Amino acid sequence: MELARVIRERRSVHQFEDRPVPIELVRELLDTAVWVPNHKMTQPWRFVLVHGEGRRRLADISRTGAEKRERDPEKRQELGQKFYDRFMSVPLFVAVVMKENTHPVTWEEDYASTSCLIHNFSLLAWEQGIGLVWETYPLLHSPEFREALGVGPGEKIVGSLHVGYPGKIPAAQQRIPAEQLMTVIDSA
Repeated sequence: MELARVIRERRSVHQFEDRPVPIELVRELLDTAVWVPNHKMTQPWRFVLVHGEGRRRLADISRTGAEKRERDPEKRQELGQKFYDRFMSVPLFVAVVMKENTHPVTWEEDYASTSCLIHNFSLLAWEQGIGLVWETYPLLHSPEFREALGVGPGEKIVGSLHVGYPGKIPAAQQRIPAEQLMTVIDSA
């Protein structure tokens, strides 16, 4: 596919077919996605892939978290089950974890590079007929969730990517043309 077309046609996908995404293909896509600008070549990222029965632990943590937040005891179990089912409907989770540099400028550069890597991955996946949504929900800060993914102190989960073959592709949402957001400063 032509790059401009892939960029314009890519969508955040929330509904997936019930079929696995080959881990080897994901590895290949990530091997390409890491070719992002990265000042000082810190390459602060790593990836945690969760699929198959491994998803149950994340789904259980999600259910428990949802139940704790619900004040109405009658709705608690229903909400917990909804969150559990949502997690189990995702064929593959890719947690993108960044080592947090203590120097603020390097931290920002690393975060920007890791974000670019995620976008590269989303475009490469889309080109292969695979959709995803980049999630940054509060659960990423939960000690139980972090422990389940093996995320330690000094690491940030930049995104939990929900990955799979699209069950439904959402319609495009309009973008403001760059021309309307552009300021040109001439040397004159």
